[in-house]
Amino acid sequence: MAIPFAPSRRAGAANLRWLVLLPPLLLALLLARPAAALVEGLYCGTRDCYEVLGVSRTASKAEIARAYRQLARRYHPDRYRPEPGEEGPGRTPQSAEEAFLLVATAYETLKDEETRKDYDYMLDHPEEYYRHYYHYYSRRLAPKVDVRVVVLVSVCAISVFQFFSWWNSYDKTISYLATVPKYRIQAMEIAKQQGLLRKAKEKGRNKKSKEEVRDEEESIIKNIIKSKIDIKGGYQKPQIRDLLLFQILLAPFHLCSYIVWYCRWIYNFNIKGKEYGEEERLYIIRKSMKMSKSQFDSLEDHQKETFLKRELWIKENYEVYKQEQEEELKKRLANDPRWKRYRRWMKNEGPGRLTFVDD
Repeated sequence: MAIPFAPSRRAGAANLRWLVLLPPLLLALLLARPAAALVEGLYCGTRDCYEVLGVSRTASKAEIARAYRQLARRYHPDRYRPEPGEEGPGRTPQSAEEAFLLVATAYETLKDEETRKDYDYMLDHPEEYYRHYYHYYSRRLAPKVDVRVVVLVSVCAISVFQFFSWWNSYDKTISYLATVPKYRIQAMEIAKQQGLLRKAKEKGRNKKSKEEVRDEEESIIKNIIKSKIDIKGGYQKPQIRDLLLFQILLAPFHLCSYIVWYCRWIYNFNIKGKEYGEEERLYIIRKSMKMSKSQFDSLEDHQKETFLKRELWIKENYEVYKQEQEEELKKRLANDPRWKRYRRWMKNEGPGRLTFVDD
């Protein structure tokens, strides 16, 4: 009884195979491209660049340049004069301009060795359609300026901006310190001891106006503050070596120095078991506090002495110190009226609360 149904089963299996193969075949037909070597939109379009210039594929650069100059003079829009009975491209001013652009495109394609090599490859391998598009537009859209030059100019511009920005911050800091009575009085005393203020108030022929005397005294005070006060952290005096350009130039040196320092650290303290010195202890404390070098250097000396007395380079001692600081911060916030107001606002009027006003 099963024999009569065998042909229908075989036909169903064949139809199933066709259904499976149909999508890939349709996809291949959609992606298929003509194998023509000359494609509109690439190089000279459907025209052969060699034929446009009237040269062979083995022509030298000099021959290509000579043919281009002759055709450029012939089809230049400003100099073109059609001859009686002339046929072919360029017999009207509009077509002459199109012919001139086509000649220029052909010359741009063939004068460069790399572009000419890509064009010859397209003529020999017309089936690699997408490869030709990729090479054409990658060369056409590639930046004309060397990337290294762009990077160098960018780094120099950033370094100049850094320097003037840091110097502006430093000048503002000095101007602010000159208004603080503590530092201003000390600077005035030093200026009087050195006789600088008397020079600013000279009389006779060199007598100056009150505004000039005031400006000069202010300049003297600021110069004394600059020379006597060691400003650290983000407002310190800008150094050339801190600029991005010099940091990049000195990066190999810093890397080698760090490797040597790290090897010495491992050898002295991990292998030989030496005790940490003051510099090493402060380094461990700074790393535990997750502070940068400039931030740690801006701390007062008595704070660093307190860190050393409490032996905070030891992990257990630092954990105790950290917990104490957190508890102290909580107490200060608890007694701070502004913090109390903020907590009441968060509880009663803070985000997430919906209030409906009944009219």
